Amino acid sequence: MLNVVALMGRLVADPELRHTPQGTAVTTFTIAVDRSFAKAGTERQTDFIDIVAWRGTAEFICKYFQKGRMIAIDGSIQTRTYQDKNGNNRKAFEIVVNNANFVGSKNENGASSNSSYAPSAPDHSRAVPAEPAPAYSAGSPDDFAVIDDSDEDLPF
Repeated sequence: MLNVVALMGRLVADPELRHTPQGTAVTTFTIAVDRSFAKAGTERQTDFIDIVAWRGTAEFICKYFQKGRMIAIDGSIQTRTYQDKNGNNRKAFEIVVNNANFVGSKNENGASSNSSYAPSAPDHSRAVPAEPAPAYSAGSPDDFAVIDDSDEDLPF
């Protein structure tokens, strides 16, 4: 199965850092993303997409991104159900961030082009995936097989 999303858009509000009762950092925010096409004679439409980031990625986004700033993210689509204040069942679609990157020139938004989140590298030269929250976890490391792709046993 494949669930991969790549988006680039502008934050519609400043992201706010919150913490779960267990102390895990999380932020939710919305980005405005222009559609890639427009009917002849009409303006391009914009979609407003809900985003969730966890742990270090959430901290990075809250520290370096503000309303109106361009952001590029990759992640996956996740859905959840909930009841609204009127007791109606609702379904929410969100993008869970794996990587977050700056977009544009330093003059445009205060950071150099192609910078991304990396907690161990102060120059932010590579992106580091965020870990999903336990509620979104698709399995444990024991659920996955290790594949040895070395060439040592090949006859040629």
